[in-house]
Amino acid sequence: MKKYKVAVVGATGVVGNEMIKMLEERNFPVESVKFLASARSVGKTLKFKGKDIPVELLTHDSGKGMDVALFSAGGQTSKDFSPSFAKAGCFVIDNSSAWRMDDNCPLVVPEVNPDDLSKDKKIIANPNCSTIQMVVALKPLHDFAKIKRVVVSTYQSVSGAGSKGLADLESQTKAYGKGEKMPAPAKFPYQIAFNLIPQIDVFDPNGYTKEEMKMTNETKKIMGDKSILVSATCVRVPVFRSHSESVWIETEKELTPQKAKELLSKAKGIEVMDDPEKGIYPMPLQAENLQKTFVGRIRSDISCANGLTFWVVSDNLLKGAALNAVEIAEMLIAKNIL
Repeated sequence: MKKYKVAVVGATGVVGNEMIKMLEERNFPVESVKFLASARSVGKTLKFKGKDIPVELLTHDSGKGMDVALFSAGGQTSKDFSPSFAKAGCFVIDNSSAWRMDDNCPLVVPEVNPDDLSKDKKIIANPNCSTIQMVVALKPLHDFAKIKRVVVSTYQSVSGAGSKGLADLESQTKAYGKGEKMPAPAKFPYQIAFNLIPQIDVFDPNGYTKEEMKMTNETKKIMGDKSILVSATCVRVPVFRSHSESVWIETEKELTPQKAKELLSKAKGIEVMDDPEKGIYPMPLQAENLQKTFVGRIRSDISCANGLTFWVVSDNLLKGAALNAVEIAEMLIAKNIL
């Protein structure tokens, strides 16, 4: 089997660490690996398959000789450095929002739109975490019944905001347990422990946040159907890991819960957990560190004809980020592009 030279950009971050784990756990055919980050991380070492790999400084020459680079270092870093990697012939799979809506860059979830990948498009966008798990569930239902409209409310874990988000929840929870003064939040606008914050990212003039508009615009692009109407409300919740979503859809063709379960059960990457009488439905704790999207609470909407509602849970650091990025790289190999 051919092996590849792989770079991880932003390797010391939360998602960067998960990318490294996914490369290992999925046995990606790595010939050599390069870990890249900003100057403050140079000198650190990270383990890959039992070996200590030094973290190197990201430069515009870092992509030379590399086959594929997994980027998770923020939008501006990606904007600055991705073109240099692409010019050197390296495929870039970028986890930021920098390239997602660029018409020249495919926005890919392998279970949904693998055919958007091509040899001449070197920069590939990894979608928003909350969008990924939703479209994985939407795809088989759309193929069967054509989705007209989606209304989704998300319950997003603090890990989606990186290490500072995790630190906020941990420090505040510990302080509460000890009866100490609650520390000021480092990441979120308000206390997150024992609280819900109905704001992720900044607000647009239309009253939706950028996170909510990402779900709207990205869903249309990934599904390849601009006619799908999408309205999202995104909420940060005091959960360390895994995002949950309440999804309502309206379809052109009738779609019974039984048929939806059948379609979802056969779909790649999905596990149906749906036996409410026995208390079986997906929860964030169950999804942690698992490489699947879980769907349950599948039921007909009693207020609308051709309406269906369901609950979707997935590990946002894996399928919502690192796993999807590695699966894109795997798909490049499977399609003889890489």
